[in-house]
Parts: sequence; structure tokens; C-alpha cells
Amino acid sequence: MRKIIAVLLLFAMFTSCIPLKKQVYFQGELEQADSIARIQDQPYRMQVDDLIDIQIKSSDEDVSKVFNPSISENAPNAVNRNEIGVYFTSYSVDKHGNIRLPYLGDINVLGYTTNEVREKIDKEFEKYFKDPNDVFVEVRLAGIRYTTIGEVGKTGINVLYLNQVNLVQAIAASGDIKVTGNRENVHVYRKGIDGTKKYTVNMLDINSFDSNNFFIQPNDIIYVEPLKQKSWGTGTSGMQTITSLIAVLSLITTTILLVNAL
Repeated sequence: MRKIIAVLLLFAMFTSCIPLKKQVYFQGELEQADSIARIQDQPYRMQVDDLIDIQIKSSDEDVSKVFNPSISENAPNAVNRNEIGVYFTSYSVDKHGNIRLPYLGDINVLGYTTNEVREKIDKEFEKYFKDPNDVFVEVRLAGIRYTTIGEVGKTGINVLYLNQVNLVQAIAASGDIKVTGNRENVHVYRKGIDGTKKYTVNMLDINSFDSNNFFIQPNDIIYVEPLKQKSWGTGTSGMQTITSLIAVLSLITTTILLVNAL
């Protein structure tokens, strides 16, 4: 009986605890790639519900105030350039792919890059200004928003104010992957013009840096699935597993002794 229990303990410990190789990021050696993945160099193209930060500057202060209400520090309704302020002063892409600017009206930006959006706005201003240099237009994404769910430290919607965000930055901002998270299969769901696609990145492999999907895009959903050890409930380490098994065996032994006493 003791031998059977010992064998069961060893088997449970080695099959239920999470090995170190399932927890260490970026294992292996970097492969020498012949060329850099082109997808990483391609600019992002606008999608529905994106927020675009458009700064329009002019020598005419009245023009600047119309397009940038937050620059007037003395205005009672001025909005500070913080996270909430950026949301309210940015331009949202509607379901038709348009943004609506004062005086200029609707401008379609669906599928355009930030540079292409800037060029479109510049052309619209040419109708009102003889000298194009009278107006300076700057266009960029109002932060990269994404959602993390599953086995991460902090689930929910995050916003990072960077031009590019990779999976490491996105996961780090979400509190890292839990011990019970499957780093080998990190799923990224991305909705685009041609529908929703699913990508999988192996965060245990150092060559994931060269993956075409290593950089996330606005409105991505990152899902970290749980390891099967979590569903077993025996612990994430050998010590936790032994403790759980001892508790179970103690309960069984006590039950047997009580039954025999009766």
C-alpha cells in the first residue's frame, strides 16, 4: 500500500506541476534571417472605430482654436492632453470609414495610412488657403488600444501611446502571463477589412521576434489559454502538488478509519 501511494505521489507530482521549460520566454538560438519580414515595415491602415489624433496648426490663431480646442489654456471647457482628453479630442472612424472635421466635413479614411490621411486633409485645406504653408497638419493614431483576456495578470482594455506595440510590451502592460498560462500558444484575434483572423505566436521560442504577427494592431484581442494543469487543480509546483495530494490522502485515510471504527 505504501509503495502504491508513493508511486501515485511521484506520478501526480511530475504530471501536474508546470515544468520550467513551459515558463521561460524566448528559448533557443536566433536564426539568421535572410531578409526582414516586410509585414513589420508596412504602415497601419485605418479601420472602423479607430481613434485618430489630428493636430492642425496655423499662423491664424482662430483657425488653430477651431480645430484644436484643447490648446486654449484659458478656455473654461479646455480639455487636457491626458488619456481621457485624447479620447474626447480625437476623431473616431465611423462605420462608413469617415471622420468629420469642422468646415471640411466628412473625409473617408478607411484603409488609409496616417500619411495618406494627412495628404487628404492638406488637399482639403488648399480650397481655403492660398498658401499651403499657412496650415500644418499632423496625423497619428491616438494610442494603440487592445484587449487581453485569459491567463494574464490584468485582463481588460489597455492603451499604449506608442507608434508600434509588440506582444512583449502588450503582455507586460497586462501584468505578464500567469504561471498557468500557455506561453506556447498566445492567440491574437484581429478584425480587418477582409474579416477576422486568428494568429498564434509561440512566446517560448526566441524566433517569435521575427514572426509577422509579433507586432499587434489597434483593437487586437490577445488571448492566453490556460495550461491543462490548471484544470487539474493540483498545484503549479511540485510542493503545491504534494501538499494537495497529502490533504486528499489525509481525508481518505480519516474517512476509512471512521468507517472501520463504526
